[in-house]
Amino acid sequence: MHLDAVERQIEHYIQTLDDKEVAALYTKLPRGKRLRAKLVLRIAGNGLRAIQTAAIVELIHAASLLHDDVIDDADKRRGVPSLHTVYGNKTAIMLGDILYSKGFMELVGVDRKVAEYIATAVTQLSIGELHDVTLSKRFNPDRNAYEMMIYQKTASLIEAAAASAAHLAGKPVEAYRAYGLSLGMAFQMIDDLLDVVSDAEMLGKPAMHDFEEGKTTLPYIYLYEALGSEERVRLEALHAKRLSVSEQEWIRTQMQRHGIIRKCYMQARELVDEAVDIMNELGEYALSDIALAMIDREF
Repeated sequence: MHLDAVERQIEHYIQTLDDKEVAALYTKLPRGKRLRAKLVLRIAGNGLRAIQTAAIVELIHAASLLHDDVIDDADKRRGVPSLHTVYGNKTAIMLGDILYSKGFMELVGVDRKVAEYIATAVTQLSIGELHDVTLSKRFNPDRNAYEMMIYQKTASLIEAAAASAAHLAGKPVEAYRAYGLSLGMAFQMIDDLLDVVSDAEMLGKPAMHDFEEGKTTLPYIYLYEALGSEERVRLEALHAKRLSVSEQEWIRTQMQRHGIIRKCYMQARELVDEAVDIMNELGEYALSDIALAMIDREF
């Protein structure tokens, strides 16, 4: 797998913009796990179109994170100050727009079907971001609304990356699409769970930041369902406010008492098992390993 080739392709795309300010700003973005690029290369190999697709998907993902940090007013991204906290919201938003636009422009030269898959996912991603903002205005106990939002905001792009790679490789697109969908949903559920159980050093951001920002993720929805009426009122009162140490501890204690952490983990695990089964049937054991490694992150 040639992730270094993907990085060189991303650098090439940035250089062809011929703008020193954009190039300098891009260097300030921390590199993530490159999950989406890894999926593309594992499925489609190391040919030029696969490397281009992987690079484009990572550009688009970076753009979405820039906008997401502004919307969420997130001070840190992967343990370092978010770009908007250093350079301002306007700069972060415009850099995101540039990366989105560049990604779409380069998609045109790769493959029409790949462009369709990824453009459709980015539309879903943007709608999901809007729904995330709307749902964050009040405590949301609706599990279906949460799952639709994380599909749109996170899973859709992972699904599109897997489908695009399968198309390029001449492999059964729907099987790989289903794999990407299950993996993407599980990935976000685990991220939401880590926000509850991990400390700030591990997360690279304050613990329980999601809830303080107004996000009612799966652990809080399941906790709400398990609590009595008075405790539900207390949980709702803590929503979207700065939590004290004792308030955080109350939430964690209630989650432990009602088995919420394990319940959420097992739901994500079921999705990963579905993804693994699909790939094992196709003999794609490396893709099964990616799914299993994702679910076994720090707990």
